[in-house]
Amino acid sequence: MSKKEVMEAVANEVKACRKCRLGDTRTNAVPGEGSLDATILFIGEAPGYWEDAKGRPFVGAAGKLLDTLLSEINLSRSTVYITNVIKCRPPKNRAPSPTEVETCTPYLKRQIKTIQPEIIVTLGRHATSYVLSEAGTKEAAGITKLRGKVYSVKLFGLPVSVLPTFHPAAVLYNAKHKDPLKRDFQLLKSLTAKSQQGH
Repeated sequence: MSKKEVMEAVANEVKACRKCRLGDTRTNAVPGEGSLDATILFIGEAPGYWEDAKGRPFVGAAGKLLDTLLSEINLSRSTVYITNVIKCRPPKNRAPSPTEVETCTPYLKRQIKTIQPEIIVTLGRHATSYVLSEAGTKEAAGITKLRGKVYSVKLFGLPVSVLPTFHPAAVLYNAKHKDPLKRDFQLLKSLTAKSQQGH
């Protein structure tokens, strides 16, 4: 199967999924979008109100901020891939439960293995915790301590650089996170440059 076929199969399964209760309360499932040949994969926590309404990741205020941050380092949605740990919106944007994460992440695992990114940017605590624990890196610290560092790990057999940072939504609630988030995107820019030199 080609990358496109695998990702279409995952998207169709996500849209039909009723493995947890979120399947009953969502408007639209949100599989993810972007380039299937992306070097950079962004992983957020879960869809919010606008994502649930439109079936696309990061289309609300946090998405606008993400678009701005991408354009500041000469990237765009069409060159990266964006998805979430959880593919359906938890009611009232509550945090996903451990069971929901466990039920939903096989989809994300297939997406990662198909795209084979060189860099994974984890947006927020849930995405960071999932990726680092799957890579066998036991980091008990919160996102404030983990962000801004690059972890060179093996994830599902793939060598990747993981860059944890704040979720753009966190910056909208707390402006003090804006400068660190911008610095992390500058770090992403230099990581991308290094990755391109390696080809």
